Amino acid sequence: MGEVDPQKFTKVRQKMLDATTSDWLILIDGDEVWWEDSIKAVISTVRTEGETLETIITVPYNIVGDIYHYQEEAAGRYEIDGRRGHFSFRAINRKIPGLHLKKPHGTQGFFDRNGILIQERQKKFRKFLDAPFMHFTYMARSSSREKDLKVPKRGIKLKYELGIPFPLDFYYPEVFFRSRPAIVPSPWRKIRKDYFL
Repeated sequence: MGEVDPQKFTKVRQKMLDATTSDWLILIDGDEVWWEDSIKAVISTVRTEGETLETIITVPYNIVGDIYHYQEEAAGRYEIDGRRGHFSFRAINRKIPGLHLKKPHGTQGFFDRNGILIQERQKKFRKFLDAPFMHFTYMARSSSREKDLKVPKRGIKLKYELGIPFPLDFYYPEVFFRSRPAIVPSPWRKIRKDYFL
């Protein structure tokens, strides 16, 4: 696909949607880390309630600074069904008539054949699920700030916040405890002093 700008990102996602043959589509971005139980909960809900649902919404921990801190829920700007916070449509039933994507990345949304956003369709077909994941959208993606700014939208995504610390007994996603190639840095690094200052 080559370099992907905000417009092309939507086209790529549409191609993925068009190529999907299953009834349900589970969206997982490259900057997400899931607990095994959370993935199992989404899959289980699709299997047991999939015939009566159109979408499944989960609430992520938006990581800031390092993996030991997350952004407060009150900072989330999404509003769905009278709730406001960090929400993510992570499972979508492809049987929604005319399901398609519109608008560039950042304002992108899934729409039905009548141009209605899926989050504006009937509430009874939507489920909020307690299946959190870690979302690293606000973390640097490259080895330098200069390189990071070459990635679409990174200039507005990198946050300098101290965030809320996870409790000392917090259980991190299983993947952090697995062996990794030497090229992959340790996720356990703490916030840099210059960031903190």
